[in-house]
Amino acid sequence: NKVKVNIEKIVENRGMQDLILDVIVPTEDRVEVKNGQRKVKTRKIFPGYVLVKMIVTNESWYLVRNTQGVTGFVGHGSDPIPLTKEEVRRMGIEKIYIDLDIDVGDTVKVINGPFENFMGVVEEVNMEKQTLKAKVSMFGRDTPVELDFAQVDKI
Repeated sequence: NKVKVNIEKIVENRGMQDLILDVIVPTEDRVEVKNGQRKVKTRKIFPGYVLVKMIVTNESWYLVRNTQGVTGFVGHGSDPIPLTKEEVRRMGIEKIYIDLDIDVGDTVKVINGPFENFMGVVEEVNMEKQTLKAKVSMFGRDTPVELDFAQVDKI
C-alpha cells in the first residue's frame, strides 16, 4: 500500500517513531482452490483504509494529514475518530500477547472452542505463535489438538 509506505518513509526521515507507533493495512490470508491447486491469497480487509497508531500532536497530525495519497479520515469533518482497544481487538489486528507459564507435560483445561471443558496434556509449546499442542482425551482416545493460549487454563 502506497500510503503506508509513504507514511513510514516520512516517519523514518523525520525520526518520528516515538509519535507514529504503527501503520497497518489490515489483511487476511484466504486459501483458494483452482483446478486442484491451493493458493494462498492475501486480501485487504478494509480496502482504501490505513490504520495509524499514533500519539496525536500538531506535528504528527500534520504528517499523516498531508501524506501523499491520504484523502480523508473516518470521523466528523477533518477530525478523525480513534478506535477503541476493544474495536481493534474485535478486528483481530492487534493480537493480545498472553504470557502463559506452561511446559510440556503440564495439564490444561480447554475453556472455549470446540473442545471446551476437555482436559489435555501439553506436548508442544510455541510462544511465538501463542499456541500449544495437547493430547485431549475424547471418547477414550487421545486426540492431538492445537490450541491458542487464550483457549486454555493451566491446571
